[in-house]
Amino acid sequence: MAAAKVGAGCWQQRDAPGGHRCAQNIANQAIQGGSRCRSLEQKRTRLARTGPRHTGNTAAPFRDRQGRRDPRRKVFSPPDFPDTVPALDPFILRQRLEHARLLLVFSPSSLQAGLAVLEAALPHVDLVQVRPKQAREERSSSALARDWTRAVLKLVAHAPDVAPLVMVNDHVDVAALLRNEGCAGVHLGQEDCPVQEARAFLGADLLIGLSTHTNEQVAATWNEPVDYLGFGPIYPSSTKSTGPALGPERAWIAASATTRPLFPIGGIDRSCAAELAQVGRAAVSSAILTAEDPGSVAQTLRALLSPD
Repeated sequence: MAAAKVGAGCWQQRDAPGGHRCAQNIANQAIQGGSRCRSLEQKRTRLARTGPRHTGNTAAPFRDRQGRRDPRRKVFSPPDFPDTVPALDPFILRQRLEHARLLLVFSPSSLQAGLAVLEAALPHVDLVQVRPKQAREERSSSALARDWTRAVLKLVAHAPDVAPLVMVNDHVDVAALLRNEGCAGVHLGQEDCPVQEARAFLGADLLIGLSTHTNEQVAATWNEPVDYLGFGPIYPSSTKSTGPALGPERAWIAASATTRPLFPIGGIDRSCAAELAQVGRAAVSSAILTAEDPGSVAQTLRALLSPD
């Protein structure tokens, strides 16, 4: 899996030429008679001229027999993704959330090229909610959620200029585990961990989102320690069934009844996103993830949600 490679921190150069390891190998080969050089001194001369051979994941410079670099051969240098990122400031988190417009519900389990699709959409989304649901399972395992969220965080860290906030779906434990790697918080459903318990576990810094499906559920969050709401389904959705479609007018009423950012969700695509311009926000999944050009679709959706 491409995601497994992004965190590898094993591309550092080895010891300088002439290190004790090379000398020990030379001595052993000379004693056993397996050296191709005529003498130990010849091999030491070669090492002094060309440097030690590199093995493993490290790519050595290509040289000819005279020890000169071959300009026709390129040295492979994998990107060095950081394992940790600076702690997220809670004030900045909520300020960015307040200005967020497009939330992408990222379900990589159903995609053949999940990270490639996400990378194309990154410049146009403000939040990514990682939701790696498995087929025939309502909830994903913590290990699967952890691995995919970590992979998304690595990808986002590699593109800091367009980096959206990254949330994990359902798993409060994963949000806590990955907070030092940039995870902004957790998104909960009505049947997941109670919001009060999640807040007590995560502390005051991380974000908590909550799915709602009725105006009563929106009103019930007035005194709950949540930072934003999902509301839907607005239109019939093939991604997840949580009841009859509510329509854009209900979304506007719900958004007007709360002081928190509210993201309508469910069946939203380019054909209907403009109907939510008064709300100014939306959460989208399949319209972006299954598109031939995810970046273009995300950009269009974002423009359609603008109330201007």
